[in-house]
Parts: sequence; structure tokens; C-alpha cells
Amino acid sequence: MSNFDSVLDRYLAVWNETDADVRRKAIDDLFAADVRYVDPLAAVTGRDALDGLIGAVQQQFPGLRFTPGGTLDAHHDQARFTWNLGTDPQAPLVVGFDVAELDEDGRIRQVLGFLDKVPVA
Repeated sequence: MSNFDSVLDRYLAVWNETDADVRRKAIDDLFAADVRYVDPLAAVTGRDALDGLIGAVQQQFPGLRFTPGGTLDAHHDQARFTWNLGTDPQAPLVVGFDVAELDEDGRIRQVLGFLDKVPVA
């Protein structure tokens, strides 16, 4: 479980990193080259596409931060976890639930995301 705790910390740090060069290096270190990321609003494959998606999310929600939203549950090569997005972890603007799968090298090869709470337009 501790390996997944580290993966989750690094995963959220990637989503919070606003320096494009630092973020890209972190993506290259954490994600498989052909990573697949799917949520209700996006579906991308590859590190370049994931980097572009994260940059777009940061532009849409400037100044907000991703934080863990609960207990990490993991077994074999997969983990599920809840995350919060906002300025106050106690009252997040967005709440989501992701399932991440690791490859044989310990890199994230797939993320399946779900949105539990989203802002009303």
C-alpha cells in the first residue's frame, strides 16, 4: 500500500504543478508513454495529450489545488481514491474518484475518472 501512497502523492502533485517544464518531467517519470486517461469530460492517450489536458484544467480552474479526499484502496496493480479540487479541502468545488492502474515498471498506464461533485453553471 505504501507504494500506492507515493504514487497518489506524485499523481496529485502532477495535477498541481503549474511550471510546464517541471510538470512534463514529472509526467514522464510517473506515467507510461501510452498512458490512457478517461473521465466524463476528456479522453486522452499518451503523455503529450495528458500534459495538455492538465494544462487546460489548470487554466479552467486557476489557483485551485487537488488534495486527497479520503482513504486510498489498492490491490495488485490498481488503486482507487477520491480527490478534491478547491482552495479549501473541507469545502471543495469539485470532488472526483479515480481508478489508476500501474504497468510492470510501476508507472501509471491508465486512469479512469469519475466526477462526484461539479459546480453548477
